[in-house]
Amino acid sequence: MKKTALITGITGQDGSYLAELLLKKNYQVVGLISRKHSIGNDNIKAIKAQLILEAGDLLNKASLKKIILKHQPEEIYNLAAVSFIPASWDQPSLSFNINTLGLARILELVKDHLPKTRVFQASSAKIFGRPENSLVDEQTLISPRDPYAVSKAAAHFLIQAFRVKFGLFCCSAIMFNHESPRRGLNFLTRKIIHGAVQIKQGKQKILALGNLAAQADWGYAPEYTTAMWLMLQQNQAEDFVLATGKLHSVKQVCQAAFNCLDLDYQKFVTIDKRFYRKAEAAFAGNPAKAKQLLGWKPETDFKQLIKIMVKAEQER
Repeated sequence: MKKTALITGITGQDGSYLAELLLKKNYQVVGLISRKHSIGNDNIKAIKAQLILEAGDLLNKASLKKIILKHQPEEIYNLAAVSFIPASWDQPSLSFNINTLGLARILELVKDHLPKTRVFQASSAKIFGRPENSLVDEQTLISPRDPYAVSKAAAHFLIQAFRVKFGLFCCSAIMFNHESPRRGLNFLTRKIIHGAVQIKQGKQKILALGNLAAQADWGYAPEYTTAMWLMLQQNQAEDFVLATGKLHSVKQVCQAAFNCLDLDYQKFVTIDKRFYRKAEAAFAGNPAKAKQLLGWKPETDFKQLIKIMVKAEQER
């Protein structure tokens, strides 16, 4: 018998890579498609014929109930979210309704109807806010500082609460930045790489950015979806930090991307204060627990990641 997995956010970066992984593992893959908050089907175009796509919405419990009872998935991966931080300031109530209450609706349905179903929640390193240490792990104090992070922190605590109270197999991955050619243009790495390729092709003259000294822990998205699957195969549900443990600056992203195109980034990148954010704490994630218990570690290093994205952008 094939296992069935339900993925919310299947058309996003992580959802599409996870769907590909599960299809290779002979799962029946059901994807939740929101008509109200759709980003299109480009990321799943190559596998769409192999998927079961169901119209529904994390805001609508009745639609979720219909899909969950119809397919009775052994695994649910909740990846759908309002994930762009500036947008969460514009509509904090929507962010909370989707990112936190959407998960609450799923957990309620699993508790009431399919208590054996395993649930994965995509959490975020943003829940740590401004940690005291430059390397954080599962024990680091959670202290969110924007509506997106608050909504993700609340969802993270909901997972723990349902796990303890009802014995559900549910877990969160606290994921640091993970990139790929499927990143949206509103994300920094893709913006830089898209701009660099446009400049190389003579379609753009400059690339305006904010603080080049800002740092982040950047990994390769398909590897993070492997960890998601591994988390639901364990004997016990636990939360994990997924990260590379290494920091790189925006300047290094520019250097790596433009170097791939035999260009000097300094001739094309300009600083525009409109893109400056308040200084964010620079911290990396410690994936030691994932390495020990899941046998997982990031394999693609920073320069390889940028090369993959530049190549895909050129082909695009």
